[in-house]
Amino acid sequence: MPSYVAFLRAINLGATRKFPKDDIRGCVESTGCTSVATHINTGNVLLTTTLRSRAKVEALLEEAFLADRGFAVPTIAYSTTELRAVGADADELDAELGRPVSGHYVTLLKEAPSADVAASVDAMAYDGELARVRGRAVHLVLAKPYNEAVLSNARLEKRLGVATTRNVTVVRALVEKWC
Repeated sequence: MPSYVAFLRAINLGATRKFPKDDIRGCVESTGCTSVATHINTGNVLLTTTLRSRAKVEALLEEAFLADRGFAVPTIAYSTTELRAVGADADELDAELGRPVSGHYVTLLKEAPSADVAASVDAMAYDGELARVRGRAVHLVLAKPYNEAVLSNARLEKRLGVATTRNVTVVRALVEKWC
């Protein structure tokens, strides 16, 4: 059975969108998924399922989360193979830039952008900020704190659709732990 890492968007950001990791785990298990595990309290969950379609996994989880929480929880699923590739892309970007990158974030996308849209995002550059699209992931390299960056999740979502961002350290930890 395939394993996926699901990334939940916009949880635990305020008093009205609380979703503790134990509750996430229970909710995912209630859908029939197995080998469920969570990593930190930002909405990262490993699961195994008989479903073979990423879109079906996302829909199953989103429906369960809505029923459990009473609010929509956009969910972006990656197979463990896909997530391993995201980690490798991060390493390649570090090498391309000639140094380990501090301020490296990965925006995970529900859908891969067209070549034209990907090129337009790759062309976006601001003072000390750049973006590199690799499939369903956008690597953000920032010379300033994420909360001060122009290249934010909100800006990228306007061009790329549903997305959620994680620090590359978290992505690498998930790859090491689950892939």
